[in-house]
This record gives sequence, structure tokens and C-alpha cells, in this order.
Amino acid sequence: MVSQAFFRIENLRKSFGPVRVLDGVDLSLAAGKVTVLMGANGAGKSTLVRIISGVYSADSGHIELSGQTFSPQTPAEALRAGVVTVHQNINDGVVADLDVATNLTLDRLNGRGARTIFNPRRVRREAEAVAARMGLSFDMSATVGDLPLADRQMVAIARALTHEPKLLILDEPTSSLSSAEADRLFDFIDKLRARGVAILYISHRMSDIRRLADTIVSLRDGRIAGVFEGPELDYEAAVDAMLGRSSTQNLIDVRTAKSPVLEIRDLKLIHGASPFSMTLGSGEIVAVTGLVGVGKSVLAETIFGLAKPVCGQMKLDGQTYAPQTPREAIRNGVHMVAKDRGANGIVPGFSIIENISLPFLKRMSRFSILSRSRERASARGQIGELGIVCRSERDDMSTLSGGNQQKVMVGRWLAQPSRLLVLDEPFQGVDIAARRDIATKLRASAHGRATLVFLTELDEAFEIADRILVMSEHTIVGEHINENPDVDLLLAEIAGKRHAAHA
Repeated sequence: MVSQAFFRIENLRKSFGPVRVLDGVDLSLAAGKVTVLMGANGAGKSTLVRIISGVYSADSGHIELSGQTFSPQTPAEALRAGVVTVHQNINDGVVADLDVATNLTLDRLNGRGARTIFNPRRVRREAEAVAARMGLSFDMSATVGDLPLADRQMVAIARALTHEPKLLILDEPTSSLSSAEADRLFDFIDKLRARGVAILYISHRMSDIRRLADTIVSLRDGRIAGVFEGPELDYEAAVDAMLGRSSTQNLIDVRTAKSPVLEIRDLKLIHGASPFSMTLGSGEIVAVTGLVGVGKSVLAETIFGLAKPVCGQMKLDGQTYAPQTPREAIRNGVHMVAKDRGANGIVPGFSIIENISLPFLKRMSRFSILSRSRERASARGQIGELGIVCRSERDDMSTLSGGNQQKVMVGRWLAQPSRLLVLDEPFQGVDIAARRDIATKLRASAHGRATLVFLTELDEAFEIADRILVMSEHTIVGEHINENPDVDLLLAEIAGKRHAAHA
């Protein structure tokens, strides 16, 4: 495998009850190299990371760090050894109720050798120095929980890097970052690589992988299914090994919209933005793509009654539509899968059944008595149709992988008929297999409604949409039928360089 291994795992095994999650994993990481780990939901990625970072103990196997046996019993022990992890769940890396300065210096304040007297000015100075290393400019007094998702992600990454890692594990770190923020992170990873830090990078974004990977390791069903290295990495073979089948996809069979469902006329989302118009028809899937922060989520929230436009008009099935609340939107047959399932989607501690039925309890009740059988039938239907991996519909959401949690969120809004389904970054933090399961279900069920999907990744739009709209600076700047579209023009519009592209 990788030569001059700095970190080595041999024959690692881990089971939970009768379920074997890791089945003889061998993995080597080289100092100064980026190893990308790919694996479908349930392949064992999270369990592997948790063993390395001291959250779980392995049942058997051997781990070495710098030639010495490495068997951390706690995350603190792993940190002291120089193994630093940024988990996919951002809330695992920040304390939402504390300000930015305290988050960035929290480990120093609580670690060995910490001073007994708290000095706010010193904390702020140290936090500003940490932020400056990554080129970040935050209000140090801002509460982290009030920051946008992307900013919270950058705070979590910056906090992790204060530990001066020998081995850095990054789990889907760019899932909520803009291209500029991702480029800043990539530049910093290059610096860490040059300093000899070993990096394990978990991602399914091909743009990330092509930019960073020295080696790609595919994990499937708890085993290493392929290792790809050398000057010409075989990305397609890595995906095939991860999936256990060919990843070659059929082209989208583009559908022509039928009767209009949603009509938007001269809508202005924020002051200073240009107004725009658009129409979505029954049976079609329209993707709105663009960089983070260009207004995609604002438009999604406006349609769902969470935000108010400056001006303009919306019509739903020919009738004026101006929802004041999400409840009103749902009554009108408008459903929305919100971005950031951790903050806006799943209810921890609730079962799959309860999470799916939550917005529709009244519809599942008679004389104010909830029908448990209807609840179960609805949940079982979505589990089967979306391929949700679980033991039963009564499983707690916290026991599911991120991709399966996302499938539950999509299943919630597919469980009842709608006239318009809005999905804001529905593939965020899910692997390629789960993404295609969700996309297949959305296309198969598209008849009888309009579907509007907001996406940052252009590849995802190609996989699901009949039409692709481009958003920049809170307005629509381009429209493309998904049949041999002009990719150069699409990219120019996304980058805000449409006029330059035609110059």
C-alpha cells in the first residue's frame, strides 16, 4: 500500500452485537500525503474514524502511530498523541452557546497547563491569531450558534488545527463551504501536507478529491475494496470499488413540463438584487445551482413561508400564493426538505416513524386520535422505497448514518402528496450511493408535482434535473435544458462571469 507509513492499521475488526461493521481493515497513511477515504453509508467509515479518535475501542487488530502502538481510550488521549478529528456533525466540533473567541481557545483554556485566571483580552488575542492563520475574519464576540452553517464549519476546523496535528482527519469538511472557503481550506491542507502532516480526508465530492488526493481508499461493507495511487488516479474505478458495481449512469431522460404549478413574477429577494421570473411545471425537476451565499436558501425559504420577498408575486396552480408561515405552505401542498438536517431536520431521540409523521399528525388522526398503524405503514413505505438501512421503523434517528438520516428527511416530505416539493441541498453530507438512491426516488415520484432542488454541486444537478437554473447575486442569471448543456457557459454564470464569457 502506501510507502513509508506514518500511521498503520492492521486487521481491524469491530462489531455491534451480531452486526460486524469493520471486518479486517488494513490501512496505511503516509506523512505529508492526503489519503481520501470513500465509502457508502454503512460501509464503516464513521466507526473507523471513531476508533482512531478514541471514541470506540476495536474488538481486535493493531494500530501504530509513528512506529508505536496506538490505542486511545478517550478522544482526549488521541488529541494528546496528535490525532485530530473534524467530524461531519459540526456540533461535535464547536460549543454553540459560546462565542467564537472562546471556541477557538477552548482546548487551551481546559487543557493541561491552562491558566487559572481567565483573561478575556488574552483569549481574544489568541483567538484572533488562530483565525488569522486560516485567513478568517470573524467577530470574536459572536455566538457560534448564531453563525451561518459555513462559518460554524470554519470555526470547527480552525479550532481543530490549534492542536498542531500529526494526523488530521477531516470528515466531509466542505459540505457547507463556499468555493472560496473551500479553496482557503485546500490551501491550508497543502501547507499541512508540506509540513509532513498525514491527512485522512473523507469525501465523495469529486472536485475535492481531484484537488487533494494522493491516494484513494475505497471502503465497502467493512472491508477495503480498493486502493488507488500513482500519478494518474483512477477516480471511476475508485467509485466502482466503493459501490461494488459500475458507476456509469444513464443520461437523464429529460421531461417536458406539463401544466404550470409554480409561477414567479418579478420577485426581488433582497434590496439591491435584480428581480427575476420563473415557472415550474407538473412532472419536471428543476435544479437551481450557484455558489454558497448567492440566495438559493433565501428563495427556498421564501417559497416555504420562512422569508418575505421585497416585492414580486408567486402563484400556485394559478392562485396567488404568499405563505406567511410553513404551516400555511404545507396546507397549500408545498413541502420542503431543509438544508442542515442536524439543525433543521431530524429530531434526535425520536424514532424513524415519529420523524416521518411529524408534520402530518393531523392527517393521520381521526377524532384527534393518532393512528399508529397509518404511522407505521407510512414509515415502512419510505424505508423500502428509499432503501433506508435500519433494523426497524422504530429505530432512533441517532442510530442511523448521515446518509440514512437524510433519506428519512426526504421520505418525510414524500410520505404525503404535494404540489410542489422544495429540497435545499438534499445531498449534503451523503455518499454517492445514497445520493443516487434519493435522486432515483425523486425522479420516479415526480409525476403530479413540480420539484425544485437547490444545489451547489453542478454534477448533482446533471444527475437529477430536467432544467438547470443558475443563481448569482440573489437572482436567476441562466437557464439550461439538461441535454448536452454548455458547461463552460454554466460555469461562467455560476462564477458571475457571464458577460465576460460572451465578450
